[in-house]
Amino acid sequence: MSAGSALFSFAPLQALGMPRDQKVMVVTFGGGARDEETFAPEGQENIPCLMNELIPRSTFYTQVVNHGILGHYVATASLATGVYETFDNFATVPPENPTVFEYYRRGLHKPATDAWVVAPSNGFNRMGASDSRLYGPDMGAGVILPKHLLAAALAQSNAGDYAHLLRDNYETPYYTPQISGNPFQLAQLEQVLRVSVADFVEHARNLASPDELSVYVVRQLMKQLAPSLLWVTLHDMDIAHSGAYSLYVEGIRRTDRLCGELWNAIESEPEYAGKTTMFILPDFGRDADGDAGGNGFQHHRTGDALSRTTWMMALGPRVRENVSIDRAVQSLDLVPTLGALLGFSPTMAQGKALIEVV
Repeated sequence: MSAGSALFSFAPLQALGMPRDQKVMVVTFGGGARDEETFAPEGQENIPCLMNELIPRSTFYTQVVNHGILGHYVATASLATGVYETFDNFATVPPENPTVFEYYRRGLHKPATDAWVVAPSNGFNRMGASDSRLYGPDMGAGVILPKHLLAAALAQSNAGDYAHLLRDNYETPYYTPQISGNPFQLAQLEQVLRVSVADFVEHARNLASPDELSVYVVRQLMKQLAPSLLWVTLHDMDIAHSGAYSLYVEGIRRTDRLCGELWNAIESEPEYAGKTTMFILPDFGRDADGDAGGNGFQHHRTGDALSRTTWMMALGPRVRENVSIDRAVQSLDLVPTLGALLGFSPTMAQGKALIEVV
């Protein structure tokens, strides 16, 4: 299908008026947070940026339901394909169904530099493209794993202790592959991000967490390549699996701040200001305290309502502000919504475009 036929067969009339340089940033939380620590009255102190700065400027969906597997990589891959993927969450495999990046690049004839994923490294290195015969890696997004970048840079610089930025997995002690760098990561650092090894290591020295490193990489991508489709998965709050409630809350507060920093970056970068729609959503929630089959905030094992139901906000120049949508929607609705906004047809996605946004 050509870009023109995809546009006129799928996109709503409003999307037909979108400027050709329309951009989208998706921010997902690879480690959900419950209402008790966020939007409930007792939790709102942990999310001042979301509550006071971003929600008033957004259309806010209060019930986003995930009916799929509650593992962070497989759930994030499902968000990116619009289909509930069913592979092993800890397997290093690509999604079976085409991703939003493939739909976007193939449908609109976009170059490889126009779609990027910045993600934690425990499996996410394969989420940029599916193994679909109709699409595949040649149509996928570039994937940057900031921890691998740092590991490659440290191997050359012999710098100090950066262990707090290299923790690869919070979910199980039985799956903790050692992070290592290679020449490909160094090529990404120098040729894509335009940052020297020494400067990257020096900047990382002052960071508190892997998510801060991810946001730094996103900012460099915005400045150097200005891609139209950017996807970043933040992961700090998944420290909840360690059982330390204070670290979980600290992760929520940091994520809240970083979401504000990303929106401020959008508004301050000339290539993004006034033409970017930003979506923020967790991949899923966490267990309820009273569920005997779970571990409360620590895990997401039960499949109860708190584990499956979360939220999403959309904000941008064509999105209505200070609107709350209380009907239940699916996490699968994200990809069709992005297709309607950008003008491509995600033919295999199973969700529906959210009419309030497009």
